[in-house]
Amino acid sequence: MSWPAGYGRRVLDEVDSTMTEAARVADALAGPEWIMARRQSAARGRRGRPWRDPGGNFAATLVMRTPGGPGQAALRSFTTALALREAFAALTHAPEALALKWPNDVLVNGGKAAGILLETVGARGGSLAIGVGVNLISAPGADAVEPGAVPPVSLLAETGLRIEPEAMLDALATAFAAWEDRLVTYGFAPVRTAWLSHAARLGEVVTARLPQDRIEGIFETVDESGAIVLKTAQGRRAIAAADIFF
Repeated sequence: MSWPAGYGRRVLDEVDSTMTEAARVADALAGPEWIMARRQSAARGRRGRPWRDPGGNFAATLVMRTPGGPGQAALRSFTTALALREAFAALTHAPEALALKWPNDVLVNGGKAAGILLETVGARGGSLAIGVGVNLISAPGADAVEPGAVPPVSLLAETGLRIEPEAMLDALATAFAAWEDRLVTYGFAPVRTAWLSHAARLGEVVTARLPQDRIEGIFETVDESGAIVLKTAQGRRAIAAADIFF
């Protein structure tokens, strides 16, 4: 598989966190660059939560110039999710097992196999870091996630395939570059349509947990800003940020 033109590729044996490394090097980069680590000593997920990263799993961060402000930057969670799904399908040949969970997870047979983390980094937040973690060979136990959360799974357990991190990186980088080109050329509309075609629990009741609220409703769609739209007893609600529980 060929590497996408214009993207740098850096593979480290060990680092504290690929997100932290992206922040350290962002201002010195001439263009977008993927940073992968074979082992992280201080991995983290959304809202600073610890992310277990045993050897053999996949951890990488793409650092790129912030595209078009915070709203546009946030849309990269959708292109990254679609790229991950495409990479999984290419490597496992099991597209029917894959689904996307708003806002930033990829599911395999209903379990969480990958997560995405977006942060602004560099001087004055001039770059975007897109962190990707994939449970290639092992997943945390159910006791490592919140009650009611989607259980973690690994690609090895669900598909029987042992995928090397470097193969995952090559497939993901190639797919992401294509989705990034679509977003830049055509806007969010085709990305949104593609994402919704693979959305988990679309049309079903889900619960959105916010820091000070809990909203239950039917998952109707994702709007033009990327917010999830729920049909609730009080009317339609567009929610820009929340944890979704099934």
